[in-house]
Amino acid sequence: MPKLIGSAAIILDAEGRVLLVKHSYGKHNWDLPGGKAEENESAQETAKREVFEEVGMEVLIGNLTGIYYDPDYDIHHFVFLATSKDTRAPLPSSPEIVECGFFSRDELPRPISDFTCRRIEDALRNTPNHELFHKVGPRQWNE
Repeated sequence: MPKLIGSAAIILDAEGRVLLVKHSYGKHNWDLPGGKAEENESAQETAKREVFEEVGMEVLIGNLTGIYYDPDYDIHHFVFLATSKDTRAPLPSSPEIVECGFFSRDELPRPISDFTCRRIEDALRNTPNHELFHKVGPRQWNE
């Protein structure tokens, strides 16, 4: 079985708030826009496609901010900074997404997983040469 890859994008608005999407499935949680790679698709292409599918925004994929290996699912999650090429506001554009919006790091909506919070903090940490590779454990939920 091939190794699974997922990608997500950290998109900030002019006020430095991060774009999050609320899922219509599972715990109906808030998360970064992203998902699993399709066949013959790079991690960057996955992030770009998933953002467009979920919130209808065209983005430019920027720096890689982290790679997270989840042994429970044998998947590597790639996280990139991205900037919007659109002037319009993001809107849910997939049945998987019921809501989306920009949120301050200090006022993230709930429910949200510790994994999502960690990826946001890692991406926005202003330290050069920070560790890119992380192994993650089971999710903890902030309800």
